[in-house]
Amino acid sequence: MPVIIGHRGAPAYRPEHTRSSYEVAIDQGAAFIEPDVVATSDGVLVVRHENEISGTTDIADRPEFAHRRTTKSFAGHEVTGWFTEDFTWDELATLFCRERIPQIRPGNVQYDAAEPMLRLRDVLDIARTNGVGVVVEIKHAPYFASIGLDLAPLVGDELIAAGWQDPERSGSLIIESFEESALRAVRERGIRARFVYLLEQTGAALDLVLAHGSGAPTYRDQLNDVAGLADRFDGISVHKNLLLAGDTEFAARAIDAGLDLFTWTCRPENAFLARRFRTPGGRSAFGEWRAEWDEIRRSGVTGVFADHPDLAREVFG
Repeated sequence: MPVIIGHRGAPAYRPEHTRSSYEVAIDQGAAFIEPDVVATSDGVLVVRHENEISGTTDIADRPEFAHRRTTKSFAGHEVTGWFTEDFTWDELATLFCRERIPQIRPGNVQYDAAEPMLRLRDVLDIARTNGVGVVVEIKHAPYFASIGLDLAPLVGDELIAAGWQDPERSGSLIIESFEESALRAVRERGIRARFVYLLEQTGAALDLVLAHGSGAPTYRDQLNDVAGLADRFDGISVHKNLLLAGDTEFAARAIDAGLDLFTWTCRPENAFLARRFRTPGGRSAFGEWRAEWDEIRRSGVTGVFADHPDLAREVFG
């Protein structure tokens, strides 16, 4: 039976990465909850989808922070906004969360500005209190390293301080990242967890591109070498479209090689479904989500990330 993971909590019902979002996910049966972690200027790990926070907090409405808006460039990407690494935790603690995709989930807008941002420590405590596991996603480690914020020791120290290296937490901690170098750095610090490598449907991992340029292996190249992946990771987590594309032999080979196989993200709205499962009614309407998710279930996945844990239980158990 696949494990259901509350993806950033239960963002279908509350703005993501809020205390209530995680509590709803747990109430709906999620066995794990997932915080995405980025860093502040003073080295506090905070829980946000991205380090640019104009779309997920009320910072754009805060005149005292207007002068902090800036444009940053890294590895060919340019982004304008407000960034966690330009603020201390004490400053970010004054902000309130907002719905990230209000056009698709307008019902969540009523909860805007109702809850403050969380630290990783807060989410670890929520999970421990409620008896569920945690999937910690390390975000943008190469970028943070380039500005002097090494995420690996910050993550390791936080897990130890919060009691997530205690024996009773064995099996309850997963660490994941799109960058193998980030996972390796945390493992080398002696952290005990299951390490899961995230793979997109196209392109290549940023840390590999930075190291090897055009010679970097693509995600598909890596999926063609599941034995190599099994030597380095406990599991892999793939974009769900890779399990819906027809060429899914890699999934069976990964499982046979002893890898846990996760997928992200199960969402019922047309905007997120594969085209053949969409129905009339617009991007926010629910399509043939049961049919899509049943196809994913048949691939043999170990676990699924879901925005609607209650709906995921209907299909995945």
